[in-house]
Amino acid sequence: MRRIVIIEDDIMLRNALIETFSQRGYEVIAPDTFVAVEKQISEYRPDLLILDIGLPGTSGFDLCRRIRPTSTFPILILTARDTLNDELRALELGAEDYLSKPCPPERLIARADRLMRTYENARHVIRAGTLQLDLDSYKLSYKDKNQVLSDTEGRILRELIEAYPNTVSKTEIMRSLWGGSDYVDENVLQVNMTRLRKALSAIGLEDRIETVRGVGYRLPEGDH
Repeated sequence: MRRIVIIEDDIMLRNALIETFSQRGYEVIAPDTFVAVEKQISEYRPDLLILDIGLPGTSGFDLCRRIRPTSTFPILILTARDTLNDELRALELGAEDYLSKPCPPERLIARADRLMRTYENARHVIRAGTLQLDLDSYKLSYKDKNQVLSDTEGRILRELIEAYPNTVSKTEIMRSLWGGSDYVDENVLQVNMTRLRKALSAIGLEDRIETVRGVGYRLPEGDH
């Protein structure tokens, strides 16, 4: 099921958007508070972000600028601001599309579907800062260096990059790689994590995977 995150402060419009997309089979998440909203968006891992510009306590422009470098999903701006300058600024900051309110639901759904299809077809590379992973070959690139990872190493790193900079639990990783933790010894994960760390060290990425004691692993924010 595709997941859409909606950042909209108008309660009536937010509820209408939730209903519109939910009726069409989407999973919709629409926070009603915008404190630490950037972290919330990252944790939800959406297939699409629908973002308003005029938000209490923050700016949709600033949010787009901060999210874009590490995000792996399209951003659609939906706003009452309809000037050309605002549209150009949003696109320059990395938004894929820009729609003005009021917007017919059919148009919004069509644009949202197109963006998600386009990203799904082209999503072969994911990034966390300057660290880049090719999902077809599991070739890891960092600055001017490259390292090809094994299938298991690549899949672990993919989980960490897609969650960056948040923590991925050991259970989540084992579920993603082996279908669960019931029949897999945690030592198997630790062995593969050691191999991944060694591969990262080969291209100058020593100590880039942080162990969160009792929880799991993460890529901390910084020069990745």
